Amino acid sequence: MDKIVDNEFVTVWVYPDKKIVRHEFHKFIYGETFRDALTKGAEAFEKHHCVKWLSDDRNNSALLPEDTEWGEEIWEPRIMKAGWKYWALILPEKVVGQMNMNRLINRYSASGVHVQVFSDPTAAFNWLEGQ
Repeated sequence: MDKIVDNEFVTVWVYPDKKIVRHEFHKFIYGETFRDALTKGAEAFEKHHCVKWLSDDRNNSALLPEDTEWGEEIWEPRIMKAGWKYWALILPEKVVGQMNMNRLINRYSASGVHVQVFSDPTAAFNWLEGQ
């Protein structure tokens, strides 16, 4: 396991042997900090031929419209091309954030990503390991 981003907003890890990238948002994250973390995660995803992503978004809220647009236009095509197959997600505690993520769950599921929602990061990681 390698820690590839670690700051007050987010930590991102890659588990090359398990083909997993994992992020944990520590507080509301947006803009360049958000994009940089997901970009570094995508780079590790590609480098290590990962197929699984764990998103621990408990401490985040709704994405800003410009971050959603960036995710759909820049990050999503990149990660899909890299072979994303499994997404374990821990929803934000705030309802507005949950609504935002539910839209992304539907979007990625329709693109062929197997999505499972969890309340516990250990359970989420264990599910990914089993895929």
